[in-house]
Amino acid sequence: MTVSVESRASKQAKKVALWLATFVLMLVMCLPGLWVVLSAFRPNREILAKPPVWIPEELTLDNFGKIFGFGAEQVGIPVVSYFTNSLVIALTSTVIALIIGVAGGYSFARYRFRFKGGIFLGLMLFRAVPGIALSLPVFMMWSKLGLIDTKLGLIIVYVSLNVPFTIWLIDGFFRQIPTALSEAAQVDGCTRWQAFWKIEFPLAKSGIAAAGVFAFLTSWNEFALASQLTRSTDSKTLPVGLLDFTAQFTIDWAGMCAMAVIIIIPALILTFIVQKHLIAGLTFGGVKG
Repeated sequence: MTVSVESRASKQAKKVALWLATFVLMLVMCLPGLWVVLSAFRPNREILAKPPVWIPEELTLDNFGKIFGFGAEQVGIPVVSYFTNSLVIALTSTVIALIIGVAGGYSFARYRFRFKGGIFLGLMLFRAVPGIALSLPVFMMWSKLGLIDTKLGLIIVYVSLNVPFTIWLIDGFFRQIPTALSEAAQVDGCTRWQAFWKIEFPLAKSGIAAAGVFAFLTSWNEFALASQLTRSTDSKTLPVGLLDFTAQFTIDWAGMCAMAVIIIIPALILTFIVQKHLIAGLTFGGVKG
């Protein structure tokens, strides 16, 4: 009896220790983001104070007002143009990547064809290359094609970056769906396309939503390539717009943090909207490979 009580107490202690360690780890991971959000509502003098001011003494919305040109201390930054560019580029590249990813993932999961393994491996190797390593050759090709400082140029780049990961992720989801379901639908009179659209696609929509979220966030947050391929407000995205807060000798940290909050909000809203599909998709795709 004593051994049983001690064993139960030991398990409870381990559980509490695990929860405590998880909480501390998540707190450490979230601190930089929380600090950025907090700094967006603080004046520059408080952010740059030495010694650091950990507990805010003053919270203000002036930083957001100055971004949009409402303050007298700073000329407004074209946030609306940057936001529109980011939205158009991220949404367009995500939709195209999903269309190609669904077609490619389904083909790899359901069909046999020559060089299937080699093509799939090539896609994964391409995705393993850091985007910044491609900046020079892409810049040289885009300059000859006249795609520098255009939305189309960034859309093509982001589609290229997202398609391999999207195919890999969606391929795993379609592999979890039994082929017998599609075959039964075709026996009942459905065409191959109808069986896919009415049976397999709805079952894989959680995985497709997960792939879409990752593709959108990749395009929305990408900075390295966008900073090399854009020049004017006609094509600059929000992450590149953060450079507008830097000068030769000073950095407007408060304004930069306010812009960062504007960048974070749409991503949080999207994740919140599709969280049910996102969680279901990630767990469904991780059952077995």
